[in-house]
Amino acid sequence: EVQFVESGGGSVQAGGSLRLSCAVSGLTFRDYTIGWFRQAPGKEREGVSCIDSSDGSTYYAHSVKDRFTISSDNANNTVYLQLNSLKPEDTAVYICAADRGARISSGADYWGQGTQVTVSI
Repeated sequence: EVQFVESGGGSVQAGGSLRLSCAVSGLTFRDYTIGWFRQAPGKEREGVSCIDSSDGSTYYAHSVKDRFTISSDNANNTVYLQLNSLKPEDTAVYICAADRGARISSGADYWGQGTQVTVSI
């Protein structure tokens, strides 16, 4: 059984930082691209960032590029997302996902429960 343990969400003021963690078990970590989507009320789910742990290649949505950084700890099957210079529009539930493809997609194979990030003015 594939399990996700997501943590690190919370409430911060604009300009602040958070670090999200996603620990994954039950799958061969290197066979998957692991990343984060976010879902805000009334908005479509958005792919934020992902990393292919087999080669370290990364992807960032334009809206977060240069503010968010994704990394992986292959020894512990964990992916981290560092969120800097947070804006109110970053407020959403951040959901970890695992995809056999080169990039996470809406058809990702496995999904976590999500962690709430709230950014206030």
